[in-house]
Amino acid sequence: MIGILQVQETANPSRLMGMQLITEENYRKFISDNQHVKIENVDVEIGRPWRIKEFGPAKDYKPEEFTVWSFPSRGDWATHSGNYRGNWSPYIPRNLIMKYSKPGELVLDQMCGSGTTLVESKLLGRDGIGVDVNPDAVMVAQDRLSFDYNTLDRPRRVETRTYVGDARNLDLISDETVDLIATHPPYAGIISYTGKRILDDLSRLKLPAYIDAMRKVAAESNRVLKNNRYCGVLIGDTRKGRHYIPISLGVLQAFLSVGFILKEDIIKLQHKTMTTRQKWRGHSYDFYKIAHEHLYVFRKPALNEKTAPLKYSKKWW
Repeated sequence: MIGILQVQETANPSRLMGMQLITEENYRKFISDNQHVKIENVDVEIGRPWRIKEFGPAKDYKPEEFTVWSFPSRGDWATHSGNYRGNWSPYIPRNLIMKYSKPGELVLDQMCGSGTTLVESKLLGRDGIGVDVNPDAVMVAQDRLSFDYNTLDRPRRVETRTYVGDARNLDLISDETVDLIATHPPYAGIISYTGKRILDDLSRLKLPAYIDAMRKVAAESNRVLKNNRYCGVLIGDTRKGRHYIPISLGVLQAFLSVGFILKEDIIKLQHKTMTTRQKWRGHSYDFYKIAHEHLYVFRKPALNEKTAPLKYSKKWW
């Protein structure tokens, strides 16, 4: 396991790393020597047994129906926790998984971070594959998957696999084998998850290089996803020099450019945003504070589908 960590932290950006399986046994060995990992500048504890009170949201919660989503309480059932900065609310992958996949199907999150998508896949009876360029993040994901969950209506035991790897090179995933992609990429230059330790970390790239990398991510997503299936991507924007930088627009174009069709553009409202609170304290500015993200849902066309009627939902420029 130590060898894997060393290899990934010195990855050559001109040669994308391949996927390397991280097993539960690797995780057990890791936590025998480590009780926490550092993500950005935050120590995230791992290795303690989970005391789970609930395996899902409140019973009166209903799946989303409209294109504006708001979760003032981010969701803390099962092993979900907000102590991994930048991870998405479990309500988001839960809605995507329930709408666009069926029990027993395969869900991929190729930038899985702390494993929120994988936990929801497990709870909802889907197999999961999680990939992250940061070995420490994969250990957090393994930690949050370390619980048993079987019910009478879901007797089948799901299979979840985690890998250290680059989302631009999913070399251990065959063509057209994934039923749903649900992922939350890092945003260019906003949260540096690994600092300078991992050269292939997309969060450390400047915007032009970031968008170019996201085109490669989009192409790999298109390759591994089955025809006529869906890919959900949550992405936000930023501000510099008191002007708006639409990172989301570049990501949208990247995915449309490789053949995806835009199914939905969902506005996800942000609550308790740490960067906004810290950077823009005060009462009056000549701009509006950013408090939303875009959840793009893309569809890969069916085999031999005539997409001309959808010409303005795909690449048209």
